Amino acid sequence: MKKWCTLFPSLLLTSTAAFAEDAPDPNSLITPAVIESVGEWLANPIVALSVNAQNDLRGSLEQTEIDALDQQWRKEREASDKPLISATLSAPLSIYLLRVQAGSLGLFPEIFVMDANGLNVGQSGITGDYWQGDEAKFQKTFPEGPEAVFIDEPEWDEDLKIWRAQLNMTVNDPENGKPIGAATVEFNLTELQRRQSPNS
Repeated sequence: MKKWCTLFPSLLLTSTAAFAEDAPDPNSLITPAVIESVGEWLANPIVALSVNAQNDLRGSLEQTEIDALDQQWRKEREASDKPLISATLSAPLSIYLLRVQAGSLGLFPEIFVMDANGLNVGQSGITGDYWQGDEAKFQKTFPEGPEAVFIDEPEWDEDLKIWRAQLNMTVNDPENGKPIGAATVEFNLTELQRRQSPNS
């Protein structure tokens, strides 16, 4: 028993390393054509209209105000009364994103769109937080300009037994092309790989 316990950590590390090598490469799967297809449904007028409306409503918030909204969101996740979450999920943009998610037939586990502050405007489901401005999904898109695209590292979803990765893009105003927010589209890489397989 003692010998098994001594060996177990190295065996575990070997197993984990081997498992990590099986992760699909999101940069090879999320091709320019795939990114273009996402851009097409993000070009729906409801996206820019919703982001611009929230930018007009909220403007440039102080960090303390952003933190307060984020804390409210986190508390509402555990509460029965969810005014901020309910308002966001019932917004026309959230309904649109939910339809896109459903129409993807399992390809998009999660979709959400952010404003110029990095706060959620619309989403296909309840996210862990309301403010994304301190994360790479926002910092490597909106501040970087209208053409910015950031594909994050793959993560293994133990519950669903799938690999997931996020495609993050700047959302632009269709009238002047200026950045107004950002969008995160989470891909089921396992499903994307299956669809791109020659035998699928």
